[in-house]
Amino acid sequence: MNITGMLYGARLLQFADFPSAEVLGPDASEEQIKALIERHGSVFVKPLFKGGVGKKGKAGLIGRAKDLRTALAEKERLYFVEHRHGHQVAKANGVTFEGAVPAEHEVYFSITDSTEFRAPTMTLTHRGGVDIEELDKSQVARVPFDPLTGLKAFVVANALADIGAPKQIISPLVQHLPRLWELYHDFGMTTLELNPIRMRPDRRGRLTPVACDFKCGFDRDDPRWHRLNLPAHLFAVDYSDFEQEINQLRTHQGQSDVYVINAGGTILAPTFGGGANSLVTEMLGDDAIISSDFGGNPPYEKMKSVASICFKHWLRQANVLFIIGGKSNNTDIHETFRAMADALREHFGSHGPTPLYVVAGRGGPNLVRGMGVLRDTCEALGLPYRLFGFDSAMSEVVDYAREANEWMKAGGRDAVAARLGLAPAATAA
Repeated sequence: MNITGMLYGARLLQFADFPSAEVLGPDASEEQIKALIERHGSVFVKPLFKGGVGKKGKAGLIGRAKDLRTALAEKERLYFVEHRHGHQVAKANGVTFEGAVPAEHEVYFSITDSTEFRAPTMTLTHRGGVDIEELDKSQVARVPFDPLTGLKAFVVANALADIGAPKQIISPLVQHLPRLWELYHDFGMTTLELNPIRMRPDRRGRLTPVACDFKCGFDRDDPRWHRLNLPAHLFAVDYSDFEQEINQLRTHQGQSDVYVINAGGTILAPTFGGGANSLVTEMLGDDAIISSDFGGNPPYEKMKSVASICFKHWLRQANVLFIIGGKSNNTDIHETFRAMADALREHFGSHGPTPLYVVAGRGGPNLVRGMGVLRDTCEALGLPYRLFGFDSAMSEVVDYAREANEWMKAGGRDAVAARLGLAPAATAA
């Protein structure tokens, strides 16, 4: 769950009373845009992407305008622009108009949960406005601090002194930056980044930090983010009906993290646990349809709903239903397997049978009962299956699923179809 840009970033910064650039949304009238230009001399026109999408400036996706005509031309250019960053592709839906902030100094600031220090960590440099990775380490301060006491002014002051920041920017930053800890902590954030913070001089020459770009991430399982009353569409970073349906089921009890890897894949692999997900996704490669983590001891009702959605969207094309996870400490295997078995039976009842090879590998509480339910369901539906217990190496189980997929491609799917009384035309590509 990420938010980027000043449209919502400026609203969040108000909770910390932190100054930010003036911003207008995609619904701004020509009169409002013209008035914004007159107040600030020029405006930056930026595309609106859902979720967190980086490197927009380097991709030429930020326009600047000093008059209304240019601003509207940039709006037309960027309103529905597509941005590719690595493997991530996003399409804009709107633009923002942000008043320019004149400044000599630019600052980078972030707070994030650090696995290195096992503590919240501040990253700060007076060389902002660039990728932090491009700077020499001597110019960047990374300082862990105690979450019980929060980000204190002296932590900021010491960090700026250590990296040789200009004296005129230290006092304003020491006054303003500690406020951001409250924003970060009170609303369940996992990261908060402002880059750049431009140090705007007033009439007397005193500098004020002004946030000109914003990025944050939330722990979606932390209920504190609900206090912000943010619209749900902000976190729908994709337009897949499948992912939208799954994400609507997400609760504090049980995960529902999914991502479509290959819409033309042939192995449907509901996976339990982050470690298992990483291994399975890597080993299955393009054969995998989805990457998923359904762990966290989901209750029967939720697991059945998740499985039903997976089957509705992907079972018809799948050769293998691959249910896999590590040895669980608290997930009730009987409950999850019973839910998935019932969903599979109901899917066959509603949509008709489909050729399928079922492979499952798990360990944990009530394993034997759970596998018994899955076995009985496969036999009742006439599906070939293979079940692996806690004493089987996960990599070997994944290899077996891949072999089953190859067998299905090489004629096994036709054989299973014949067993189910289906025509060979049901064969998947």
